[in-house]
Amino acid sequence: MSYRQRLSLLIFIDSFIVMTSIFVSRFLLSADLHVVTIPMVVSSITLLLGHHVFSFRYKLYKKAWEYASIAELIFIVKAVSFSIIAVAFVQQMSVQDISFRLLAVTWMIHVLLIGGSRFCWRLLRNTYIKKTGKKRTLVVGAGSAGLMVARQLIKNNDADLEPIAFIDDNARIHNLDILGIPVVGGVNRITHIVKELQIDNIIIAIPSLGKRDLNIIVQECAKTSAKTQTLPMLEDLVTGKLSVNQFMDVHVEDLLGREPIELDIASISEFVTHKVVLVTGAGGSIGSEICRQVAKFHPQKLILLGHGENSIYSIEMELKDIAEFDQTEFITEIADIQDARKMMVIMNRHRPDVVYHAAAHKHVPLMERNPEEAVKNNVIGTMNVAMAASKYEVNTFVMISTDKAVNPTSVMGATKRMAEMIIQDMDKSSSTKFVAVRFGNVLGSRGSVIPRFKHQIEKGGPVSVTHPDMIRYFMTIPEASRLVMQAGALAKGGEIFVLDMGEPVKIVDLAKNLIKLSGNSVEDIGIEFTGMRPGEKLYEELLKADEIEEQQVYPKIYIGKTAELYIEEIKEMISMYASLDKESLREHLLNLGNNNVILLSKKLSSVG
Repeated sequence: MSYRQRLSLLIFIDSFIVMTSIFVSRFLLSADLHVVTIPMVVSSITLLLGHHVFSFRYKLYKKAWEYASIAELIFIVKAVSFSIIAVAFVQQMSVQDISFRLLAVTWMIHVLLIGGSRFCWRLLRNTYIKKTGKKRTLVVGAGSAGLMVARQLIKNNDADLEPIAFIDDNARIHNLDILGIPVVGGVNRITHIVKELQIDNIIIAIPSLGKRDLNIIVQECAKTSAKTQTLPMLEDLVTGKLSVNQFMDVHVEDLLGREPIELDIASISEFVTHKVVLVTGAGGSIGSEICRQVAKFHPQKLILLGHGENSIYSIEMELKDIAEFDQTEFITEIADIQDARKMMVIMNRHRPDVVYHAAAHKHVPLMERNPEEAVKNNVIGTMNVAMAASKYEVNTFVMISTDKAVNPTSVMGATKRMAEMIIQDMDKSSSTKFVAVRFGNVLGSRGSVIPRFKHQIEKGGPVSVTHPDMIRYFMTIPEASRLVMQAGALAKGGEIFVLDMGEPVKIVDLAKNLIKLSGNSVEDIGIEFTGMRPGEKLYEELLKADEIEEQQVYPKIYIGKTAELYIEEIKEMISMYASLDKESLREHLLNLGNNNVILLSKKLSSVG
């Protein structure tokens, strides 16, 4: 219905109501059908005109009455009251007498019929219109956020979710109705309630919930076939970045059940603020997040070094938007860390105080097929950056390593272990403090299995998992970046820092939970086991037996002891790697990464 059609209909209905109210009032007072008199005609015309004038004044014809509330009722009372006052004024002017009883009854009938005509439309829509096809929704949390969610869903007839019940651990409100919606029990009853009430969607409406508590709820939701979503973060709601009805899918990191690492803000601020910071691999998932975290501490200059121009341009533009009124100078350097001369030029030009070395080849299967590239980038590239940092007296050099460097079974892991040895050796003779930060798989990074799982689920499956018993440690990109920054602030030189990553996660369980949380069943999507790829192992370790130091140097951060270093063997490997075929090179790298130096020396001698 167009606005003109709607306006015409409302004016016609209101005109009928106005005329009915005054003549019915006259009949009720006099009990006489002969109610049409000259004063009554004058009063009715005045009331009719007054009603339409004040209806336009208070925009009663522009209200969306399906969303009517107390505010709209107040406008109706005002319009009717001023119309009645206008009639009283005309009566006094024309017949010098005001019929107070007539006007009082007319006012009551007028308000009742006008208000009723509007609110019955809202009642009709809420009761009968657009109820079909809505997804039955369970709201977890009957607090203020849960009430906002339920109220929004009830009011918004265009939403495809219908709140059916609340879940809340507060036993005092169990079996009570809130907004006409029952509170049916605590979190432990989610599985039972979903089946009993045929729930399609679950909304976790507790934006301030900690990771550990959220994990308990998510695990319960994952036992059902319902799609699970959460509210935006509390700060996003308060700042208006997101609204209360913009629900988000549950992230897989919510299944880790680990509270995020807390930073020692004072030490990091002293370490980074007003300093010159250089990040290699600044366009990658880890490097770019390090840049975002560093930018919050207002360094004097932040140098973004990377090989791919598109990714470096993207993070540069993002940082400039974030720090629009900041004094930080963002500088981009397109360079290959394999170019030793260019690394020297860049270090000399900028003289950074801190270097975060995130540039590396990380994909295990690709490096198995291209071991020489892993040597050039992960070993020689790291050596180039580290030597340049040492020569130009960088204060602290933090290298990003991996749990795959522990007892490596892959070329990638072996080359990262060699890179660790190189910087630990350089720390002995340099004024620069060299440290490494070692962590497991990063959720959301370009090499993470999660984006692939999500893509496979969107296509309808199956989800491919390499082995049913494969387990991994997981952490989020922000956690990894914070660990790197905290490690730099704690560095004394030569350490390998490791995050307490909680319990390892079975990859197949991760896949199942992701399928369920997306609103699908494992049977419908399916899981396919493809077999382990070259270089992979069933489980990862964070520290070797000879590196373990039990005491934490900071909450959730451990430090590994310096193990034996084989620098001469690494140098010999670098001088000879180009002459080896892929299989021989892979074998030599694994021997060196696993400290099988006697076997390695014999093989290198035979090659020489």
